[in-house]
Amino acid sequence: MSPEMVIALYRPHPGKERELDALVARHVPALREAELITARGTLAGRAKDGTVVEVFEWVSADAARRAHELPGVARVWEAMGQVADFVTLGGLAEADQRFPHFASLPG
Repeated sequence: MSPEMVIALYRPHPGKERELDALVARHVPALREAELITARGTLAGRAKDGTVVEVFEWVSADAARRAHELPGVARVWEAMGQVADFVTLGGLAEADQRFPHFASLPG
């Protein structure tokens, strides 16, 4: 099984930006603790509309499936779903650019 890169997008509900940022800060550590993602560095940025763009690498396609079975990861995802919508890359204005740029988030 080969690693797979993923681009995850979370558009915060109005007034929920700080809550989402706190959850994004917990997300990668939860995935790493469960050994679901590689040691390769991760990136997080913010689109002009406030959507958080997170890039990381699953250890395998199966790891993404297994993540749904782990309570620690599920808690983070459920909390994210309360404060943000999971959106597609095509829904971002930046997606129309050849080389989209995003504001970097600490990480």
